[in-house]
Amino acid sequence: MRALTTGGHEVVPLVASSWDLLVEACRAELATGPDALVVVGGDGMVSLGVGLVAGTDVPLGIVPSGTGNDFARALGLPHDDHRAAIGTLLGQLAVGPRTVDAGRVTGADGRRTWFAGTLSAGFDALVNERANRLRWPRGRRRYDLALALELLALRRIRYELVVDGEARSVDGTLVSVGNGRSFGGGIEVLPDAVLDDGLLDVLVVERLTRLQFLRLFPRVAKGEHLGDRRVSVHRASRLRIDAPGVVAYADGERVGPLPVDVEAVPGALRVYAPGTGSPRSAPGRRG
Repeated sequence: MRALTTGGHEVVPLVASSWDLLVEACRAELATGPDALVVVGGDGMVSLGVGLVAGTDVPLGIVPSGTGNDFARALGLPHDDHRAAIGTLLGQLAVGPRTVDAGRVTGADGRRTWFAGTLSAGFDALVNERANRLRWPRGRRRYDLALALELLALRRIRYELVVDGEARSVDGTLVSVGNGRSFGGGIEVLPDAVLDDGLLDVLVVERLTRLQFLRLFPRVAKGEHLGDRRVSVHRASRLRIDAPGVVAYADGERVGPLPVDVEAVPGALRVYAPGTGSPRSAPGRRG
């Protein structure tokens, strides 16, 4: 906050004792017409910010300070250096925001959720579910433990997909949909995804044995898996994903049980990040 005020920006800090109260405080402040919403934190805070400003004219500023920071990585922001991230934000406030696409997902209950990076329904979502139930260990090790436990119980998932109107059934391990490239702190499941091409990349990994999974996973982590015959990628503007007993996660946050309908919304998000921007017409009042 000090760096923003020193840079000539008026800042209204928003702090609350619970997630719901924070969302309420942000919505109240957004109703006053600020020049930007700046979030400080990991992908959870980015998810909150995207959900509030996607589809509006209010740009989003990001100071990544979490474990994964996957959307910050996709934007080319410093994701492991807090001071560098603040410096980048200050520079981009002077240049102006760039426009990128966002994803919009409609759950089985009709509730709509925005996401900026990736949505997944399969092995990684099951890992997230298990990690959220664990109370030990803390941090990234809890995710690693959940991954190992879920691998022991690796299950076959029967997906019913409709990709741009074309239906198909797949015995699979993972379906990931992305505007961004990675999840889980840099695991590049969709290395060719582009933030502003108007389409979502859809990754389908067919059913794998534990041994096949262990052999493929290191290649997935490096973004070198697209040549594998059990992996396919499609580009689509909309799709439906359905499978029994599977939930969807978007930008690391729980969406809910399948089925979900997912669509690309071109140009739905303005964000302060390197790339094509337009100069600001006037200095910002609040950040």
